Amino acid sequence: MGRRWRPHCGAVVVAVLGVAWLATAAAADGGLPLAAAPPEGTGVVRNSTGRSRDGSSYHHVWPKMELGWRIVLGSLISFFGAAFGSVGGVGGGGIFVPMLALIIGFDPKSSAAMSKCMIMGASVSTVYYNLKLRHPTLDMPLIDYDLALLMQPMLMLGVSIGVIFNVIFPDWLVTAPVIVLLLVTSTKAFLRGIETWKKETIIKREAAKRRDQMRQEPADATTIQTKPAAAADAKTPSDHRISVLKNVYWKEFGLLTFVWMAFLALQITKNYTGSCSAMYWVLNSLQIPVSVGVTMYEAHGLMTGKRVISSKGNQQSTLKLRQLLVYSLFGIIAGLVVGLLGLGGGFIMGPLFLELGIHPQVSSATATFAMMFSSSMSVVEYYLLHRFPVPFAAYFTAVAFIAAFVGQHCVSKLIDRLGRASLIIFILASMIFLSAICLGGVGVSNIVHKMERHQYMGFEDLCKYGA
Repeated sequence: MGRRWRPHCGAVVVAVLGVAWLATAAAADGGLPLAAAPPEGTGVVRNSTGRSRDGSSYHHVWPKMELGWRIVLGSLISFFGAAFGSVGGVGGGGIFVPMLALIIGFDPKSSAAMSKCMIMGASVSTVYYNLKLRHPTLDMPLIDYDLALLMQPMLMLGVSIGVIFNVIFPDWLVTAPVIVLLLVTSTKAFLRGIETWKKETIIKREAAKRRDQMRQEPADATTIQTKPAAAADAKTPSDHRISVLKNVYWKEFGLLTFVWMAFLALQITKNYTGSCSAMYWVLNSLQIPVSVGVTMYEAHGLMTGKRVISSKGNQQSTLKLRQLLVYSLFGIIAGLVVGLLGLGGGFIMGPLFLELGIHPQVSSATATFAMMFSSSMSVVEYYLLHRFPVPFAAYFTAVAFIAAFVGQHCVSKLIDRLGRASLIIFILASMIFLSAICLGGVGVSNIVHKMERHQYMGFEDLCKYGA
């Protein structure tokens, strides 16, 4: 596999740098705007301080799109961040946000918005790759659609709340809780990875003993070897791909799409209403019955036994009301993290799914599937708020899309060869820990910078925020 993919990986890197050159050349020639012109009166200018005329103190910083070491280095970091982030099911936002702020030069809130574009690109690529795959040990798709249907509506609701909080909350209020949350989550994921690694080691040792016993069988007992040979020829559910039409649970997929379209329609309609007007809050409130209604439908099926979380295998059981409330709460928390920080919901959902006993590959695929809906919704909301320059977003989204596909293919081949699905858990824990360090460092640096310049560090007025 390594020899086969070396030339391909080199070609991918060349393609990424080529796209960077083309994008910057097009922007320089006037074919693409370097940054969306902010509406007049919003006070959104580059490298500006102080309060704006409308009362908002926050100003975006959008650097020019020019080919140089920043774009090249940012592209490489984005590529590897998206590759490993897609494998772990976290999206890579904890790498994207610091890269966009420290290397490319975006302000923190624009970095969060740009990060969601990249997460969307990586998640769409990953879902496309996983749609035809089957569960590693069970006869079901790799993506657990019932589990996604339980979490995704509340995740979408949390995203909408998080986007609002992203506008209102100052940086200092977010930094400390995020560091603690990510460190605790990464620790739990790492411990789960060690536990899974030990179980895999026991299974591999038992398999090796059985092979040794088979080799030591008498030569005349040839009939015994026919059964293992037949078993070796039989393929497990994960050994083959089937048609997407047969591998997708279309009813659950349709409900998830309904939630996404309902939220999208409400967000677009809300954009044509006055900020903080009565209709604005009515439209925001309508998201609650949509998300709660679909969640209650799925929860009722899980409580009565009409539906099950199939990926738990022999551990399937009807869920209690308290458990469903906890899962819904975690869905909202994951959405808050998505909208507030520009991270992927997989930072919360991935470790949660592992605690439920979900197979690592299924956990990653299902978390990414839910992230595809939530991240795309965040991109729409941020676009309506004029929170990122489109050329930059389009380029880095393309980089993340390519990187996620390459990462999925390489790691899946590695898992098949080593028989160690726990690699996904270790990648997940490492990405979360690295994100905690990067985001924490950037957050503290921003706070110190504002304190030194005596900048405003209070809450923003949502009703006066026009960009």
